[in-house]
Amino acid sequence: MSAIPVIALHGGAGTILRSAMSTDAEARYHAALGDILRAGQRVLADGGSALDAVTEAVRLLEDCPLFNAGHGAVFTAAGTHELDASIMDGATLDAGAISCVTRVRNPVRAARRVLDVSEHVMFTGAGAEAFAQAQGLQFVDPSYFHTDARYQQWLNARGQSGTLLDHDAATRAAQESHQTGEDDPIDPKKKFGTVGAVALDARGHLAAATSTGGMTNKQAGRVGDAPLIGAGCYANDATCAVSTTGTGEMFIRMLAAYDVSAQMEYRGLTLQAAAEDVVMRKLPRIDGRGGLIAVDARGNVTLPFNTEGMYRGFARVGEQAVTAIYRS
Repeated sequence: MSAIPVIALHGGAGTILRSAMSTDAEARYHAALGDILRAGQRVLADGGSALDAVTEAVRLLEDCPLFNAGHGAVFTAAGTHELDASIMDGATLDAGAISCVTRVRNPVRAARRVLDVSEHVMFTGAGAEAFAQAQGLQFVDPSYFHTDARYQQWLNARGQSGTLLDHDAATRAAQESHQTGEDDPIDPKKKFGTVGAVALDARGHLAAATSTGGMTNKQAGRVGDAPLIGAGCYANDATCAVSTTGTGEMFIRMLAAYDVSAQMEYRGLTLQAAAEDVVMRKLPRIDGRGGLIAVDARGNVTLPFNTEGMYRGFARVGEQAVTAIYRS
C-alpha cells in the first residue's frame, strides 16, 4: 500500500524566543506556515508531483516577508541582497541551483529551470541571472527584496560588527524593540533564515527545495549551504528528501542533507534516527546550529533542530496541517 502524500516545510531556525514574540506575531507565523502548507497539500491532492509541490511551497515562502528568502531577504555587508536556491528530484537525482542573484523574484523557480532544461546543475551571479532571463523568469528591482524589519536587523548587525543568522538577528531586534514598543520576534545573533520544503507524492517520488537570503551582514559573494546539493538540499527516492537551515558553513562541512540519506542507505537507520544523529550529535561537534526537515519513501516525517526554535510544519493529503515554532 502506497504512503499518503505529504509535504513539510521550514522557515528557518535559531534563537526564536517565546518571550520575544507577541501573540499577534506568533499568530502571523502560524497562519503563513499553514497557508503555504495547504497550498503544497493541494498540489499533491490534485495528483501533482513532489517536485511541483516543493517548488510552489518555496515560491510562496519567498514571497512572504516574514521569512529570509526573496521578499524579506536579509542585507549583505554592502547593503545589497544576494539570493540562493536549490531543488532536487528524488526520482531521477536531477538537481538545479543558483546563487548570488540580485534581481530574480523567485530564486527557486530559477533553480527549477536549471533542473528542467540545463545540462548543468548550478549557475552563480551574472551567469545565473542571464540564464533566468533567457528562461523568461520574472525580474524585479532589488528594492523589491527590502523590508524595514530586515533593514533594522542589518543596522543592528553592523553596529555589532559581525554576521548574524537571520532568526538570531531577529531576536536581538525583538529584545531591543521591547524598549521601543515595536514588535519583532527573533534574536539576531542566533537566527537562521533559510526556507525549504520536502514532499512525497502519490507515485512515491520525493523532492526537496531550499532558498535563502543568507546571513545578515554577510560578505558579498558569500555562499552558504542552501544552494549546495548534499549540504542544504538532497532527495533520493531510495531514502529520503531533506532541506536544512542553520549555520551554513557547518552544514557544508558535514554534507548534512546527504548524510541523512547516507546513514539510511549504508547504516540502515530510520529517517528519524539518521536525522537526529546529524542534527543532535554531529553538527554540535563543530558548533553547527540549526535543523532540518525530512520525509522518507514511506511518508515518515521528521523535523529535528538543536536551537531554541524552528518555524516548521507538515501536512498529509486529507489531514489538517500542523505547524510549530518552539520546542514542545
